[in-house]
Amino acid sequence: MNATEQALRAYIEAVLMERVSQNDADRRAEALREYLTVTRAATTKNTAEELSAMIPPVLPALYRKWIRMFIKRLFETATEEQIATLCDGTQENAAALLLAYLMFLESERMENQVQEDLRALGESQSAAAEGPEQADVAATYIRARISQLAAEMKKAN
Repeated sequence: MNATEQALRAYIEAVLMERVSQNDADRRAEALREYLTVTRAATTKNTAEELSAMIPPVLPALYRKWIRMFIKRLFETATEEQIATLCDGTQENAAALLLAYLMFLESERMENQVQEDLRALGESQSAAAEGPEQADVAATYIRARISQLAAEMKKAN
């Protein structure tokens, strides 16, 4: 891997990690409560609040793993010149990178990978706590949120 490719990979990772790390706790809690209520995972507002508080944010390590999988696939399918254009620092191309990443996450392969990673995380974290059901709820929420973000990005472009 040459220096240019290393720099492009680092840039893409930084842009995407910044975007996925923007986490407003109040907005996240509200979205989780709404999701739990709509899916009937919680039958009361109180239950929804309690459940939403129990669902941990996805670890940055998982986001980084998925972003690196995206970057690897991007370099397999696009030329360095095309990737360099996406890394020119403009908001438009940062948005294009994010949209491409979200589309990658929506692929069947990544839906399975996300499910597997979240289940493994849930099982490791909940061995002494509630059980893998919490991880399943979190996985379903994250898939729904990814779809919502993708729809928003498609509208913006």
